[in-house]
Amino acid sequence: MIIRGVIETGAGKGAFFVGLDWVVRQFRANMGFTPYPGTLNVRVLGQDLSAAEDFFSQKDFDLVPEDPSFCRAGVKRLTINGLPAAAVFPSDDVRIHDNHVIEIIAGCHVKERLKLKDGDSVILTDYKGDVEHSAR
Repeated sequence: MIIRGVIETGAGKGAFFVGLDWVVRQFRANMGFTPYPGTLNVRVLGQDLSAAEDFFSQKDFDLVPEDPSFCRAGVKRLTINGLPAAAVFPSDDVRIHDNHVIEIIAGCHVKERLKLKDGDSVILTDYKGDVEHSAR
């Protein structure tokens, strides 16, 4: 499945979440990489919204907080322009974006690695590779 989207500026709050110890540990265990401290926001293009809804309906794992005052988040493995990454879906009570915006976490600064900027188009696809080696 292919989901097309456009990079857009985020709210700048992803770094806090991604930097939490329990998030880092669970990403290492489930994705095989230490997450870059921040998220990349991708707005799904209108013609791909129904495909995206279907694609993201099944999560690969949950990020489960040690402290119950923090929210859980579902995670879907994917690639962004071929780079292994994951989409993270915080619970609805703390989600700040509409359902058309996907927050991406990777083991690197995605914009720098892929030489992208806000407004650039990207392709999200299912990631079925070896999780242990996904950061390489």
